Amino acid sequence: MPVRVAYLQFAPEYLEVDQNLATVESLLRPVKADLVVLPELFTSGYFFRSKEDLAHVAEPIPEGTSVTALQSWSEQLGATLVAGVPERDGANLYNSAVVVRPNGRVDTYRKVHLFYEETTLFEPGDLGFQVFEEETSDGTSYRLGTMVCFDWYYPEAARTLALKGADLIAHPSNLVLPHCPDSMPVRARENHVFTITANRHGQEEKAGETLEFIGLSEVCGPSGDILERADESTDTVGVVEVDPHDARDRRINKHNDVLRDRRPEAYASDPN
Repeated sequence: MPVRVAYLQFAPEYLEVDQNLATVESLLRPVKADLVVLPELFTSGYFFRSKEDLAHVAEPIPEGTSVTALQSWSEQLGATLVAGVPERDGANLYNSAVVVRPNGRVDTYRKVHLFYEETTLFEPGDLGFQVFEEETSDGTSYRLGTMVCFDWYYPEAARTLALKGADLIAHPSNLVLPHCPDSMPVRARENHVFTITANRHGQEEKAGETLEFIGLSEVCGPSGDILERADESTDTVGVVEVDPHDARDRRINKHNDVLRDRRPEAYASDPN
């Protein structure tokens, strides 16, 4: 059976958690999908002016305001939601993504590859790349991997998820570099998986520096096709119907298989 996958693209307001939750709730209300991916740090904004600002909006998982809202929406929609949130765990702050199901279950991925000033604010993720067994309301099973934004820059991230059996990769993002929208079709093709990138749009400023978020959220297929892509500056939800099991046949032709034919013994080891 097909699975309806979706990205949600909007422009979060800096530190305005309640306002951002209200905006997303309004955008989600008419959506009919089995899996919806929201942007990275969707409740808080991204370009933190201080660690104190970040600490003010960071939340424990699953007890925080944002996850509580996600659980409610997930139940109402009958959909699994993947969303980026600033996580507080004791004294540590993480750039995290949560996977929230209609039954209330929550799993957490902590961003491994931190970008730019994130390296001064967050701890690097310590939970590794994970793949979760999911099921739609009509009983269709699929395997869901998660990564966050700058993880795309490292082919090992998507490859690890594919090796762990992912059919789809959810990719909450706050992209500012221009390269990702044209690179995700490659990540999808080289691993023969579906990818759902949910980016934000808009601008944020700090100390005379402006970050411009590029939008262009997209769904890519296992052959590298762009199945759906948003524009650069519009609040939108894009929905695509896919068969996640199409990702499981990783043959390139009758002699080659994209994962089976790997030769790890021939690859360079980490020089560090």
